[in-house]
Amino acid sequence: MSNNTSSIVSKVWSFCNPLRDVGVGYGDYLEQLTYLLFLKMADEYSKPPYNRKLGIPNDYNWESLTSRKGAELEIHYVALLRELSTQKGILGQIFTKSQNKIQDPAMLAKVIDMIDSENWLVMGADVKGDIYEGLLEKNAEDVKSGAGQYFTPRALIKAMVQCVQPRLMKTIADPACGTGGFFLAAYDYLVSNNKLDKDQNKFLKLQTFFGNEIVAGTRRLALMNLFLHNIGDIDSDNFISPADALIAASPVTYDYVLANPPFGKKSSQTFTNDEGEQEKEDLTYNRQDFWATTSNKQLNFVQHIRSMLKTIGLAAVVVPDNVLFEGGAGETVRKKLLETTDLHTILRLPTGIFYAQGVKANVIFFDNKPASKDPWTKEIWVYDYRTNIHHTLKKNPLKLDDLKDFITCYNAINRFKRQETFNSESNPEGRWRKFTYEEIISRDKTSLDITWLKDKSLADLDNLPDPDVIASEIVENLEAGLLNFKQIIEKLNR
Repeated sequence: MSNNTSSIVSKVWSFCNPLRDVGVGYGDYLEQLTYLLFLKMADEYSKPPYNRKLGIPNDYNWESLTSRKGAELEIHYVALLRELSTQKGILGQIFTKSQNKIQDPAMLAKVIDMIDSENWLVMGADVKGDIYEGLLEKNAEDVKSGAGQYFTPRALIKAMVQCVQPRLMKTIADPACGTGGFFLAAYDYLVSNNKLDKDQNKFLKLQTFFGNEIVAGTRRLALMNLFLHNIGDIDSDNFISPADALIAASPVTYDYVLANPPFGKKSSQTFTNDEGEQEKEDLTYNRQDFWATTSNKQLNFVQHIRSMLKTIGLAAVVVPDNVLFEGGAGETVRKKLLETTDLHTILRLPTGIFYAQGVKANVIFFDNKPASKDPWTKEIWVYDYRTNIHHTLKKNPLKLDDLKDFITCYNAINRFKRQETFNSESNPEGRWRKFTYEEIISRDKTSLDITWLKDKSLADLDNLPDPDVIASEIVENLEAGLLNFKQIIEKLNR
């Protein structure tokens, strides 16, 4: 992040502490910034040299805010949010279910003045985008808000994109897109590695990215994040659907799917029982195109993502460990995935890189294939970036450089010329190893949860990680265990 961008982030974020003192949290503040920033940029677009008509009623435009103060401003702001939420396109989606969370008129006026003092359109998309991404990351760090569950580490996303290497004039989807991190990384990769002509630029901006996000507030942040990065337009159609992606098969198939579906094993729905109390029950998706019917949300997303791909589409998906070893529906899904796609790569991730605690995750890379009587997967390459690796969110966060060796081993240019770094005699610590289809299928439950490296901390006290890392890992394991117990109790109560 440049010094100029960093200073603007600091300026925009400087209102956070005084707002928290009056009960406005990080997420609420970011939401209000989204409304106000969108209106300010729309106002700039409506003036020379752009002179664009964007369908925002004059009574509810940016100038209607800057011309008011005190109680009159607060009353008008509430009316504005209500009116704009009824509009079509991205405008309506940005303001869906919008509410005023800054109920101190003086503080609201200060935030408006701060946004009004900058000319946002003259900033490059990279600057505006970096500012908003910086705010999203700060928001994700706020554990109480829970916003971290919608924020995948950007270093991991960039590594996945560098391995998949998307091409121009192809479609990219994410059925649980959160704040749009995968779209941004793919956009940056395509712009950095290609010289775009007019048609390619238009396709990239308006016809490349498609997603789903069922949480209205998160979808709002995603739309604004993409718009600030020059994806979509202020008056273009909405390309992030509010629908639950798992409800039905996608009507369109895509060239690439890049995703980190939400953590947590179970899908559930809330209902009112005979006593009028709110209860939850496991939600099972009865889809004819699914290989297995299950309430396991992660397994459902894996099946759905495979169904979203074109015949030769490519996918890179973050999944928790249970997807790799769980029996029953899990075994069925893994076998079918090995048969119908080329599931060629697994990256084992360390703990301490996600804002959700206790997460043990992996990235699976698979290429869809046409129907065949023989399994498409011939061998699976596994990169173990978990054993003897220790990351924490603040002191030692995951960086792109940490995954450079994996990206090199992945060999996207020609992955059929990969070389193992594992050799039992000369290099027992190699992290990159190949397993044949026959070896995988003979494992108990066709488990893909494969390890071969020894945990040094178990054998050598001198190699123990720092105390704060050990403490963080203990907390993660305890919280993960508590979450499992809570799910068991909920199920027993039902």
